Amino acid sequence: MAMAPGSRKTIRVATFDGPGADPVIREVPWPKVPPKGALIQIAACGVCGTDQHILKGHWPKPLPWPFTLGHELAGVIVEIGSELKTDFMGKPIGVGSKLMLPPLMPCGFCDWCKHYPEHANKCLTPVYYGRYIGFEKPPHLWGGWAEYVYVDLEEFPGTKIYKLPDDMSLLLGTLSEPLTSCIRAFNRAVKVGGFKWNDTVVIQGTGPIGILAIAAAREMGAGRVIAVGAPEEPRLRLAREFGAEATVNIEEVTSPEERIKRVRDIVGGYGADLVMDCSGHPSAGPEGIEFLRDGGTYVEMGQFTDAGSIMTNWHRICAKDINILGSWAFTANDLPLGIEMLYKARDKYPWRKMQTLFPFTEQGIKDAIAQAMAMTTVKSTIVPFEELL
Repeated sequence: MAMAPGSRKTIRVATFDGPGADPVIREVPWPKVPPKGALIQIAACGVCGTDQHILKGHWPKPLPWPFTLGHELAGVIVEIGSELKTDFMGKPIGVGSKLMLPPLMPCGFCDWCKHYPEHANKCLTPVYYGRYIGFEKPPHLWGGWAEYVYVDLEEFPGTKIYKLPDDMSLLLGTLSEPLTSCIRAFNRAVKVGGFKWNDTVVIQGTGPIGILAIAAAREMGAGRVIAVGAPEEPRLRLAREFGAEATVNIEEVTSPEERIKRVRDIVGGYGADLVMDCSGHPSAGPEGIEFLRDGGTYVEMGQFTDAGSIMTNWHRICAKDINILGSWAFTANDLPLGIEMLYKARDKYPWRKMQTLFPFTEQGIKDAIAQAMAMTTVKSTIVPFEELL
């Protein structure tokens, strides 16, 4: 049950002072909710690869240290302003409504948002929770690794909140943002004729994005799905449970040449119709291109931060007559697709097996991050209020 306002005076929130720093939990005053605002009690929030890159010091843009990380969150409204009546899609909301709050929220007013809505993910002035709003800005509740998160559509008009179905698990709801990124990547391929019903798909990388991409591929019509990644436990095993008919362990099949042969032997024929990189490793590209049949489509969605460059023979791209697409995050209109797919397929895949839960303590947060970086979990998930799950 959500905690009623007035039953406590402070809120705990985790902050980091810089890359490599340990989390520090601070207490901040209970905020006053404005007419177009809301206070959301956080049930759970995932540890994303982006969070890990930031903490490793790999993020390419300046960051407002100290700040609160975490953006894959789901929770319940405990207070709401008198003028906030609906979510972004026009669904009525109020105290007790279940919500998810994405990190990237396009402003809706810049040139990209107005003239190129399908690429509003490149908004010039977006609202970014869990990344670009510093802790020092009142009321200090701008990220998901906290007990509550605060929204104010008057101060940040680009803020977008999305209502979750009343009977949807909030733990499941935390997966809606990363799943949406996968859906958008496949839809990018659909638009150029690069992904069709019954196609054979190879997923590179078996972290949380790779696992979710397997589910998205199956739900969107893939005939066969093969996964390339590591380690066997827990990731490759889970990939098969999500529907990958075969997996290739890069810790056992160690050379690109061997992996290319193994994948093409599994796929048979001329190669895969579509290959999607979810690994975030630059070496995936040249290798993945060779998994493809001639005329196939390669989708790069894993290089979310700059992990470096690698030599690529561009003759192969030309000679194989392939499509190469990049897909970065999502737009505001994509997110309902992720929520809907999760809800409809809630009993179809072992979603809960993806998530390893950690308590909202300094040690719990530290352990969640460490295990995510060590790949001993698939999706480390921080839980401030277990009773909401």
